[in-house]
Order: sequence, then C-alpha cells, then structure tokens
Amino acid sequence: MAVFNVKNVCETTKTKLNEAIVKMEKFLNEHSLLQLNTEVDAAMEDFYKGYLSDTRHLLVFSEVAYEKLGVSLRRPTFNVEYAEKVLYEVYHSCVNNFFYPKNECYSEDGRYAYTGQDAIRFRKKPVREARDLTIELSKIFETLREELAYYETDYITQKRMQGERV
Repeated sequence: MAVFNVKNVCETTKTKLNEAIVKMEKFLNEHSLLQLNTEVDAAMEDFYKGYLSDTRHLLVFSEVAYEKLGVSLRRPTFNVEYAEKVLYEVYHSCVNNFFYPKNECYSEDGRYAYTGQDAIRFRKKPVREARDLTIELSKIFETLREELAYYETDYITQKRMQGERV
C-alpha cells in the first residue's frame, strides 16, 4: 500500500475508534449491573455481566489501538511498516472482538447484513440503551471491517511471502 493511502487509513481509523470509545465510555460510566438488570433476573444478570465485560475489553483494545495510531501519525517521518502493523492489530483486536465477543451476548447474522436491517442478534433481549449502543458500534466496526479488510489475511500473506514474522 502507498504511504499516502496507509496514512489516510490510519487517520480515518483513528477517528472511527474515537467515536466508538466515546460511546462505550459514556455507556459504561452511566450504567451499572444493577441499573441494567432491573428485573433482578439471574439469567439477565449473567447476560449483562458478560455484556459489560465484553464492552470493557473492547474499550481497552480500542483505546490502545487509538493511542498507537496517534503515535504513528505524530512521528516526524511516517513509518508505513509500523502503521500497517497497528492497522492489522485494529482489525484483529478491535473489529474481531466486536463481532465475536467472548461472552457471546450477541452475534452477527450475515443473512441480514445486506438487507439494511440490523445484523446483530442478541442472546437475550437487552435494555434499549445496551441495544442502541451495540447497533451504533456495529455500524462503526462494520465500516472499519470493510476499510481494513486487507489486514484480515492479505497483509499476513504478504509478510510471510517476504519471510517476515508478524
């Protein structure tokens, strides 16, 4: 990839991650397990514990990636190799963690991906705020997934062909 293109991808990725970070921080700062599980239902408590845990992990991964992108963009001479490694990490730590959360409170149903409907399906019905957050994040991470698709497999294949370890 050309230097100019990699730098642009870093800038747009950083902007998208910041958008996601702001939304997750706001949600996590305003909602506790007790507030989410108003019915005091054991199954819903497990659901929300998993949901909050996954959201916190995603927030941390996103913040780390955001900082690394900032470092990449602030360097006096733009280092394409470092930037591409960071973009690879964004795909594998942020995008993948959003679409494949550890606690599986929601999943993406590919049958809805091209219909204009929300492709996210929840294991249990969450409160509106949790649903809205997840749908908003899905739009951000879907865009990142499309923009960073190169870093899913092609980047690694190229590095291996060059005899490099990632």
